[in-house]
Amino acid sequence: MLFLVRLAVFLSLCGCSNAQGQTKEDTEEVKIEVLHRPENCSKTSRKGDLLNAHYDGYLAKDGSRFYCSRTQDEGHPKWFVLGVGHVIKGLDIAMTDMCPGEKRKVIIPPSFAYGKEGYEGKIPPNATLMFEIELYAVTKGPRSIETFKQIDTDNDKQLSKAEIELYLQKDFEKDENPRDKSYQKAVLEDIFKKNDHNRDGFISPKEYNVHQHDEL
Repeated sequence: MLFLVRLAVFLSLCGCSNAQGQTKEDTEEVKIEVLHRPENCSKTSRKGDLLNAHYDGYLAKDGSRFYCSRTQDEGHPKWFVLGVGHVIKGLDIAMTDMCPGEKRKVIIPPSFAYGKEGYEGKIPPNATLMFEIELYAVTKGPRSIETFKQIDTDNDKQLSKAEIELYLQKDFEKDENPRDKSYQKAVLEDIFKKNDHNRDGFISPKEYNVHQHDEL
């Protein structure tokens, strides 16, 4: 279900900001091991793409698992946009240039994960993380100018609740496991809560965060 990426997903922490001069982050890197890569790969993932994947997260120190996407949301793979902070910065890096069907094992240092603060008691401070990732699909991201124009049916360069509700409805109809109306309404409300920053009842191109385009 493509539009569900607007929902808050588990690891919804924005990437670390860059400081002046050299930092510890400059000397650390995300280590990537490709476990399987399909022979035929016509499209690889890049910033702004919508990805569908399963991933398991472990503490590198002792191998204990702190997250498994297969046990969340009835086991559905996770939808999220790459490179916009829907997942930790290390996963944005680790899942770049992946093919659908590819599997990776990645090691993410604290500076690209949860840093000195950790996360809600599940991840201790300064923890190095390990993820096993399986990517299922790569599609054009929902934050593209093309998608904005598709949703903006009256061409007024802003998205109303009615326009997004219509787009959501069409997208929900494609899902093999349809959700009820209350769930669809909750998704719509969540979208506006997280994107309508000035609370005017519309989502502007700036609020929508159209990637790398200035045509609007």
